[in-house]
Amino acid sequence: MMAASLLRRDKKSTAAHLKADLNRTDNSSGIRQLQELLDAVLNPEKSAADTEALDWCKCLIAGGEGFEEFCKTVRSYDNATLCGLVWTANFVAYRCRTCGISPCMSLCAECFNNGDHTGHDFNMFRSQAGGACDCGDGNVMRESGFCRRHRLRTGENIPSIPRDLLLMSEMVLPRFILCIIQYLRDGYIEPDTSTERDLQKVLQQLEPQISFLEELTKMGGAMRTVLTKILTNQQTFKELSMGQEENLYAKKNYDKYLSALKNSGLVSVEEKAQGATADVNVGAEGGAGAMVLLGTTSPGSPDESSKEEDQDAGQSVGQRKRVKLSSSTKDPSIIESLKHKCFLEELLFWTIKYEFPQKMVTFLLNMLPDQDYKITFTKTFVQHYVFIMKTLMKSHESDTMSNRIVHISVQLFSNEELARHVTEECQLLDIMVTVLLYMMESCLIKSELQDEENSRHVVVNCSEALLKNNTYWPLVSDFINILSHQSVAKKFLEDHSLLMLWMSFVSFFQGMNLNKRELNEHVEFESQTYYAAFAAELEACAQPMWGLLTHCKVKETQEYTKTVVRYCLETLQIWFDAIGFIDEPAPNQVTFHLPLHRYYAMFLSKAIKCQGLDLDSLLPDQEMLMKIMVHPLQIQACLSEIHSNMWVRNGLQIKGQAMTYVQSHFCNSMIDPDIYLLQVRTAGSHAKLILSSSFLFKVVDLLTMASQHQNAVLDSEQERPMLEGALTFLVILTSLRIHLGMTDDEILRAEMVSQLCMNDRTHSALLDLIPENPNPKSGIVPGSCSFEEMLSAVADFKAPVFEPGGSMQQGMYTPKAEVWEKEFDPIMVVLRTVYRRDVQSAMDRYSAFLKQSGIHTGNPWPPYKERTPLHPCYKGLIKLLHCKTLHIVIFTLLYKIWMDHQNMSEHVLCMVLYLIELGLDNQVQENKEDEEPCIEEHCHDSWFPGTNLLSNLHHVINFVRVRVPETAPEVKREAPPSTSTEASSYGQNLREAQVFSLVAERRRKFQEIINRSNTEATQVVRPKSSSTRWVPPGTPPQLVTEILEIRESMLSLLIKLHQKLSSKQNSLSASWLEDMDTSRHAHGDGITAIERILTKAATRSCQIKRSIQDICGKVCPPVPPKKNSPTDKKAMDKEERRQRARERQQKLLAEFASRQKSFMETAMDVESPDTEAAMDLGASEVMESEVLYDCVICGQSGPSTEDRPTGLVVLLQASSVLGHRCKNKEAKNLPTTDEEHIYPADTCGVAHDVRLTLMQRFFKDSSCLQSVSIGWDGGVYVQTCGHTLHIDCHKSYMESLRNDQVLQGFSVDKGEFTCPLCRQFANSVLPCRPGRGTEAGAWHTPTNKKTCVLVKEVEDLQEKLGLFPSQCLLDPTESNLSKEMELVIKDIKNTTQKKYMDYGKNPGSPDNDFLFMYSVARTNLELELVHRGGNLCSGGASAAAKRSCLNQLFHVLAMHMRLYSIDSAYNPWTKLTQIAQNKEADSFDEERPEVPMLFRDVPSLLIIFVLTMPQPLRKEHFTCVVKMLYNLQLTQALAALSARFSPEERQAWSTSGALKKNAVNAEKSFEALLSHVISELSKDKSVYKVNVEETLMLSSSVWSPQSIEFSLQQFCLPFLRLSCLLQHHLYGDNLTGCLEEEEFSSLAVCLGLIPSAPQPSNTVNSASCLEWAVNAFDLVTQWCAEVTGLSQMQAEQSLTLLVQDPQWAAPRLLQLPDNYNIIFQYYHRKACTACKKVPKDPALCLVCGAFVCLKGPCCKQQGICECVLHSQHCGAATGIFLLINASVIIIIRGHRFCLWGSVYLDAHGEEDRDLRRGKPLFLCEERYRVLEQQWVSHTFDHINKRWGPHYNGL
Repeated sequence: MMAASLLRRDKKSTAAHLKADLNRTDNSSGIRQLQELLDAVLNPEKSAADTEALDWCKCLIAGGEGFEEFCKTVRSYDNATLCGLVWTANFVAYRCRTCGISPCMSLCAECFNNGDHTGHDFNMFRSQAGGACDCGDGNVMRESGFCRRHRLRTGENIPSIPRDLLLMSEMVLPRFILCIIQYLRDGYIEPDTSTERDLQKVLQQLEPQISFLEELTKMGGAMRTVLTKILTNQQTFKELSMGQEENLYAKKNYDKYLSALKNSGLVSVEEKAQGATADVNVGAEGGAGAMVLLGTTSPGSPDESSKEEDQDAGQSVGQRKRVKLSSSTKDPSIIESLKHKCFLEELLFWTIKYEFPQKMVTFLLNMLPDQDYKITFTKTFVQHYVFIMKTLMKSHESDTMSNRIVHISVQLFSNEELARHVTEECQLLDIMVTVLLYMMESCLIKSELQDEENSRHVVVNCSEALLKNNTYWPLVSDFINILSHQSVAKKFLEDHSLLMLWMSFVSFFQGMNLNKRELNEHVEFESQTYYAAFAAELEACAQPMWGLLTHCKVKETQEYTKTVVRYCLETLQIWFDAIGFIDEPAPNQVTFHLPLHRYYAMFLSKAIKCQGLDLDSLLPDQEMLMKIMVHPLQIQACLSEIHSNMWVRNGLQIKGQAMTYVQSHFCNSMIDPDIYLLQVRTAGSHAKLILSSSFLFKVVDLLTMASQHQNAVLDSEQERPMLEGALTFLVILTSLRIHLGMTDDEILRAEMVSQLCMNDRTHSALLDLIPENPNPKSGIVPGSCSFEEMLSAVADFKAPVFEPGGSMQQGMYTPKAEVWEKEFDPIMVVLRTVYRRDVQSAMDRYSAFLKQSGIHTGNPWPPYKERTPLHPCYKGLIKLLHCKTLHIVIFTLLYKIWMDHQNMSEHVLCMVLYLIELGLDNQVQENKEDEEPCIEEHCHDSWFPGTNLLSNLHHVINFVRVRVPETAPEVKREAPPSTSTEASSYGQNLREAQVFSLVAERRRKFQEIINRSNTEATQVVRPKSSSTRWVPPGTPPQLVTEILEIRESMLSLLIKLHQKLSSKQNSLSASWLEDMDTSRHAHGDGITAIERILTKAATRSCQIKRSIQDICGKVCPPVPPKKNSPTDKKAMDKEERRQRARERQQKLLAEFASRQKSFMETAMDVESPDTEAAMDLGASEVMESEVLYDCVICGQSGPSTEDRPTGLVVLLQASSVLGHRCKNKEAKNLPTTDEEHIYPADTCGVAHDVRLTLMQRFFKDSSCLQSVSIGWDGGVYVQTCGHTLHIDCHKSYMESLRNDQVLQGFSVDKGEFTCPLCRQFANSVLPCRPGRGTEAGAWHTPTNKKTCVLVKEVEDLQEKLGLFPSQCLLDPTESNLSKEMELVIKDIKNTTQKKYMDYGKNPGSPDNDFLFMYSVARTNLELELVHRGGNLCSGGASAAAKRSCLNQLFHVLAMHMRLYSIDSAYNPWTKLTQIAQNKEADSFDEERPEVPMLFRDVPSLLIIFVLTMPQPLRKEHFTCVVKMLYNLQLTQALAALSARFSPEERQAWSTSGALKKNAVNAEKSFEALLSHVISELSKDKSVYKVNVEETLMLSSSVWSPQSIEFSLQQFCLPFLRLSCLLQHHLYGDNLTGCLEEEEFSSLAVCLGLIPSAPQPSNTVNSASCLEWAVNAFDLVTQWCAEVTGLSQMQAEQSLTLLVQDPQWAAPRLLQLPDNYNIIFQYYHRKACTACKKVPKDPALCLVCGAFVCLKGPCCKQQGICECVLHSQHCGAATGIFLLINASVIIIIRGHRFCLWGSVYLDAHGEEDRDLRRGKPLFLCEERYRVLEQQWVSHTFDHINKRWGPHYNGL
């Protein structure tokens, strides 16, 4: 009852009243009241969406004061020393490797920026899963890296907290948390009955409550302590959780919770019930079994091992035979269902059940700075680990869930203290391994490796979702994380049962994703499971392995290594038994996944390298070694097969596997250990075995002395690549030293060199390509100092060059010259190349280097590189190089190459020589004792006497017995003549004739090892039997045994090959050894290689030296066994054919050259007579000659005519570049703080708009529209590539483009195309007018008429407006030309937007059109000026001039403008040149007045005059117009200047000038005119009255005549420049270059304003250029009167119009800060001005600094996104945007866009697109200049190639 009354009262007073009650000593009534109130308020039967309860809680907790104030108070008692800020995915955080102890350390931006990390190795990253800030946590990072706030340990001096402050919280919060838990219990439905959405709904309703908890955690340490107490108090949980008896609802709620708990253990309840018969109540016994072990008792039929749908329900133990409960565990809790003892545990339980809702995760993590909480929470997390795994496997959203799990676990397990604590107390390792095993068991299948039927081995199925989606990732990542702590790893390595379990886990991956070679047809479906397989092996097997290896670095840890090696071997043995492997691998199948082998290899390598163990002590017996070798060897053979296209029917994916296997992220966990194993295997046993088995490479049949052979397994085109593969493998095997004695630094150096030799690399690519030792604590972390030092030692940095018009280069590293010379190692390159073409690329670069440095000019062979010495343990490897079998192979191959047998290649010879040289460099120590009791090498010892290569080199072999097809040339047709002594002595003696069969050899060796006990006598017969092969029926002719006479030794063959290669008979004289200098041997081709080998051999043995001299002495041409054997003939033919081909080619070339020459001569003849004639004929005829145009489509050349006009290919684009110009030369800065802003008011576009609007307020509209130009913003710029085409040809070209289905980067429907010749982008064709070119002589010849005459003529010409010289206007039928001209005008109008064309009061009126037309001309002139650098000082042609087509454009515009006539009453020409006679009373006063002449824009008038007068205009008339306009321009300058004077100065100048008025040339002195202007304008008092103070501010300096003269010139210059440019285009006058100081005089001369008299330039002043048609003073008076007569205009406005300044600085993009971080930090969290949200993809306009949302639907208008909208508004459809989150720039041009690249590069000159690497970036000035250049010159379309449509979506 009391509660009800309380509920009705005001919340605040109630809270205060209760708080007072509770503070008394006897507080029982207070407690009772509060409890009742809470029962009523926090009733879980109410809907959670009702926020009333939340408000009550806030008030009660605050105890009567406002909640906000309460928060502040609590915060002031915050004693936390950690930051602990929690963030979610996509948050930008920092990681500093210099300060981090754990590799997972991260900092929030605030802590990072407040700490000092200069010079550290840090990067910014975008969080994938979320994280928390570690600042202040000494376990994870070094204290030196803490920020200022957390370094001070603020917690120590904070006052203790008053008891009553948090009293209410302690009372209210337990009930509040219980309420949340009850909602969660109630809302939960088992997923099979509900959908995901229901769970989401429950969570949405609870959003405010959980957010409230989160708010509480942010109040700091004091509140967290209270929360921790509540969450971990077991008593409170007991009392509240069950629910009181009388409350039915709570009871039901509790039952729901219990049923949810039921299946949370590893083995579900039902399973346990059924299993109980076998083992009575499993859990209670404690010891009796709960650990899952992989004891596979019976093979289990396939359906039993198939995946059950629901792991939780109804799986009996019987059904899952592979999970055997053994009693090896220490803790039954792993398998039991969960039991909860406190709120925290149940909260976590529901968090997991609801699949980790983000808010809950954040709340749980926000509590972590509280130490007690941290420990309890970690234990709880571990306790729930099994349950997490089960939920994860069932989840549909496993990706997000994985991220959230890792978000939590990484905070807990990165801390070594904590990890160790939990490992000791909660069996963390046991739990993890068990959970991983259990997880993988759900997707096992039977292995098909080796013996398909009887295999008992099971492997994971890579096509299961579990592997395909990497669902195992969070668990594995936690495991790797805790193994990185030494203390935990040691525990793991000491626990043998755990190790065994782990090995059985690894064996699940052994042999997964088996490939079977398709022999008949192509595989139908290419599975992509190999991604999953490689990822799984890397993450689940290799990464933990590397983690363990880092702790096995010192001698003390050798016991661990021995244990691991022992278990590896045991598991391998189990595996061999399970797959039924005896001695031969099954053919045509391969798996790339042998993690057990690799564990064994890596621990073995570590033991020998770091722990000083002896190899032999760790090796198993010979038989086991044999077996271990087979599968890695099979992989090597298959790599070669795959590259020989033998697996081509398996599709592309098999190539993908071969590439991934050697790819940089995998190679050190895959191919390196495999090769190391094979090397160990070779070192530890008979070398011959590896040899014979390496011909798994299937090339046995090739190794016959005969010229023909049959190969049972290979097609002929596969033989050569396979042989090359086999030899290359042998070379790699014998020369690779990565695990055989190289130090880490040497390895790093070798890796780096091999990568740099393939291609120049950027720094980041190199980091990525160097196989790092994946564990962060090992020394070779990418970016560590050793990496940088090594890089600077082997490579030079090439700064990013910028090719104009080309792609942007990144900063690259390129190998130093001495690296090419001494360290280039082709073998390493072959080992590390993913693509075969990279090997070629390395060789090309190598030969380029040799050519350049002049060492060798031909085609070099791969250089031979000396190897680092072997570690003593592996000395056995050398035996391979000194075994007879290899020598026989080498001999055979040398012989075959010399005899030109088929399938021999240069590469084969190269590898053979490499092997010989390796053998010479690695001599075996001749100590006979350690020779094993050698089994006689039956079939081989007759070839060579001993095993040493040196002695075998000069051993001569006379006869060889071969088996050849009957058809072979070697078969003797007649019986050997028995009389011949030779034949009888050798032919019968079969011991002499050498037989060679590797296959037999290998079989025998295997047998020997396996049946050591047998006597070897029984084996002797075997080689004979197996060397006669069984031949399948229907094969080609039978094999016959023949005896070949050879009589060669390896030495003699080498010398003969030397002759063959150098194609000289006696290329080596007998004495050549003496005069050899050895230095030049290192680089060169095969000849050098052979010489090098011979020299080496000679220096090592005198006997060889003698033999060489003998052989060289009696060298004779090689005599093949039979004189006319076809092989020989073939070789001859080959040579001859080559020779003939060469001759033919020479002949053709010569013929071609002569033809070309004669053509040139005739062409010259045709031209020359013309030119001479022209000289004679004088000027009259030339005028008539028409301009000829070439059409680039039909190739015809001809004039442009009325009916078949020719046009220029042009690109029309709207441009606002001019409008963005400012007065200031410096670019504006991009704002990076809230204080800075950019105001557009001072730009050219705005200034002109303001001016026009002002005029339109006071003057007649039609007159206004002729007094200014528009087009500063959105003007149309026309540029051409200079090619012409017939307009009808163009139409058909467009038609064909339209039908072309190929995707183009442009839209044909919009009229876009690329120029057919140069492929430049274009969108219109500008018709060329028929007739003469610009060089028409008569129009130039000056007639010396007086100025007044010319003025009159100009006036008359203006009257003739309607008459157009061409007849088309009189013609009723329009010609094609005029049609085209109108179409172009239409195109021009469509190029820009409506708002940029309509400035008049009535849109679409002729006046408006007229304005637009002449403004197009103005825009193009102005832009060309800008492109020429803003002035004409440089003269001549510029790049801009090449693109300009002003001449043609002028004619098109002129033709269009003739349609409008200027009303003669208002013709500005008369006002310029006549003094109005009659001042008639203004009858039309009701109309607005005309714009006064002094307010008009002079260049606009010039263009209007030129365009409206009949074409072509005589030059004298043009000059006359310019002169008259110049008068006006100078007067305007004087008026503007006078307004800037102070009143006193004005007075002074007025009087001083008045005296000069009567002088002779007063009209040409500025003083006289200035005083006249001042006195005239002063008649209207208001003109000068305005801002006297302001002018004083402006001109602090006194005006001298010089400064006035300078100002006047500056004022007039823009007009002169434009006129001059126009004259250049209309009349083809040259522009002369000059100095900037002389620009004015040079332009004046050029325009004819002053005679080009030889006066010294300094006397040219602005007034001396004047030339008046009437009395100057009268005219000026008239112009001034127009201004003073304006009654209704306020003075300040008329002054604004008077004081115009025509000078503008060049357009600039914004100035960007040097460091990208400044931009990023300010903008990436800044809210958009339009939608007030922080954009997902923020972008910045680099032209005006606007901040926009890229792609954001928030700022869309009419379906157009903000960037596109802004580009239309700011750049007339050209936008340049910097994407903040990606650091790249995108360009929007109309309907297309392209990625331009980045102007920010890191310290290594690289872009960092999307900020993936997060390294500091700095502005690259060159790139930014290029960007600006392309913007100003409008060349984005031409230079950038990859354009795509943006569909308004940016």
